[in-house]
Amino acid sequence: MTVPIHIIGGGLAGSEAAWQAAQAGAKVVLHEMRPVRATDAHQTDGLAELVCSNSFRSDDWENNAVGLLHEEMRRAGSLVMRAADAHKLPAGGALAVDRHGFSDEITRTLASHPNIEIRREEIAGLPPEDWHSVIVATGPLTSPALAESIRVLTKDDGLSFFDAIAPIVHKESINFDICWMQSRYDKGDGADYINCSMDEAQYRAFIAALLSGEKTEFKEWEKSTPYFEGCLPIEVMASRGEETLRFGPMKPVGLCDARTGKRPYAVVQLRQDNALGTLWNMVGFQTKLKHGEQTRIFRMIPGLENAQFARLGGLHRNTFINSPKLLDASLKLKARPSLRFAGQVTGVEGYVESAAIGLLAGRFASAEARGEAVVAPPPTTAFGALLNHITGGADEKTFQPMNVNFGLFPELKGARGKDRKRAMSHRAIADLEAWLHPSRAAAE
Repeated sequence: MTVPIHIIGGGLAGSEAAWQAAQAGAKVVLHEMRPVRATDAHQTDGLAELVCSNSFRSDDWENNAVGLLHEEMRRAGSLVMRAADAHKLPAGGALAVDRHGFSDEITRTLASHPNIEIRREEIAGLPPEDWHSVIVATGPLTSPALAESIRVLTKDDGLSFFDAIAPIVHKESINFDICWMQSRYDKGDGADYINCSMDEAQYRAFIAALLSGEKTEFKEWEKSTPYFEGCLPIEVMASRGEETLRFGPMKPVGLCDARTGKRPYAVVQLRQDNALGTLWNMVGFQTKLKHGEQTRIFRMIPGLENAQFARLGGLHRNTFINSPKLLDASLKLKARPSLRFAGQVTGVEGYVESAAIGLLAGRFASAEARGEAVVAPPPTTAFGALLNHITGGADEKTFQPMNVNFGLFPELKGARGKDRKRAMSHRAIADLEAWLHPSRAAAE
């Protein structure tokens, strides 16, 4: 395999695609524009930088679709999951990681791989015609020049939405005379989150401040862009009704205020954000409030009255293509089959989902380079369910970003109630193993 596979973008999807292809024996050229050209959200030039939360969400593979995707990726030799497991932080039943250690390990691993060349450069426009195999994994922060070239090539305006970033607080500035450590229903180690309790009066005052706080102004061309429902700014959620947050990120269920012995009226939770435990992320508090307003309003939260912020919240525009319309079943662009797409730009939502599509794109491209048929994973697997959704399972007229969920899987007859997810997960792993190891499955 002497003709290289070119991968544009060194985020989660691009990094995973590069690893999978290189491990299969392909020569890979990974193009990453940072630090030559910065983005509005990245803070480093490391590969696979996590720009929003540090959580990969649930790690329960038998009962949760994203946990199942974790397990499938591990079994497929995922670099992203290997690095996540190596830099895991306590987070109850979730998989949270030290973002810097995670990115550093992936950067080192790819830079030292004999089959991978990393070029720090922007691909400003479509790749050259003589690049016979390309994976576009530029993510939600695709450079304007490349995004415009794709739009012209596909004759499609595409879709876009806003994604918001939650603030990070220095632990030493949190008042533990008020706050306490506990996971909902004591899951995980039972004390993986910092909890800030509110009574009814404090909650009402906080909601009023969120609604009246000064927000970031959008540019004229941005005003018609919809938010993604899975990552709404906290003040947008508050505007949908005074009780919305109490049934969302501030729900008090499964918690007991250590001071009163009672369930709080509302609660703000913080999750560990780095291995040292010095930085904590405000769970669900992505925001478009101006920075000065964030400091003022978030210090109204009991226990955060003297909070020092390592990073305040922010807002950036994510872009994605209409994949059901534009891509074939192997992630190739119908208008130019030498181009594959991977990651969030395809319309999957979430770190793990993005990396999973990168994993598939890398495997597909390397199989093609060897002259082998591209075989998609079964739709009964989390891999296959996601792939099927973005390449035809979704309605192209109403296509929106989607996290992996059991609603994307084929039904399993006879499985009902609590046993349904577990049965679907066990079916997925069995079918995944047959896909990963076809000769073994044939022998059996």
